[in-house]
Amino acid sequence: MAYTRPLDPIELRILGALMEKERTTPEQYPLSVNALLQACNQKTSREPVTELTETEVVEALDRLRADALVFRVHSSRTERYEHCLDRRWHLDTAGAAAILPLLLLRGAQTVNELRTRCARLHPFASSEEVEATLARLASGPDALVRELGRQPGQRETRWIHLAGTAAVERAMSLGPGAADSHPERPLRRELDSTAAAAREARRDDGEREDDRRDPIDRSDRVDRIDQIDRIDRLEAAVEELRAALSELTARLGD
Repeated sequence: MAYTRPLDPIELRILGALMEKERTTPEQYPLSVNALLQACNQKTSREPVTELTETEVVEALDRLRADALVFRVHSSRTERYEHCLDRRWHLDTAGAAAILPLLLLRGAQTVNELRTRCARLHPFASSEEVEATLARLASGPDALVRELGRQPGQRETRWIHLAGTAAVERAMSLGPGAADSHPERPLRRELDSTAAAAREARRDDGEREDDRRDPIDRSDRVDRIDQIDRIDRLEAAVEELRAALSELTARLGD
């Protein structure tokens, strides 16, 4: 899919949750971080069920904001977030905007499963209407979905989204005869490995910073720490400006 970079499982869960809640609970949308965390870790209509932390969600939101896939809305009481995928992914029908979050939140599904589960987001009149929508989403060089070949023991083919990393697509594509047959397990491992990689990167950054510090006296060390803090604040301000510019660009249209 050429519209965006490949997204990791946490980013996909966030986008799917935002798209779903926009249609099922519009009175609560855009979502606060706490509401989004609950939506991501919801025990129903999620495959796999996750236990993401607030830190993981906030860090993923920062990445998505940098790519202008979500933007932040300031309300009187708290910050809220909304997606802009209808524009970025050119979802020109309500049916397309209903199918995508289901695939993001629940992985590979059959046409009949999608029609049944779409009822709250967008009622399809027939399975043929679902198939026509999937065909449009699967067409062209910027295809958002693709049909999987029928696996042994399956009566129907399944459809998957193309927004994730190669590991995510492999997890969704696994059939019941695979060595690790349940599709939730490898995707759960991908979620865990993504979070672990982020923690490892933060730890490595801290260790490299410690290594760079000279064995100097206490007062000089405090001055050095103050300088680092000021640099960090400046970098954070630059990131905020970059994200704001990306959001403005997204609002004005690609």
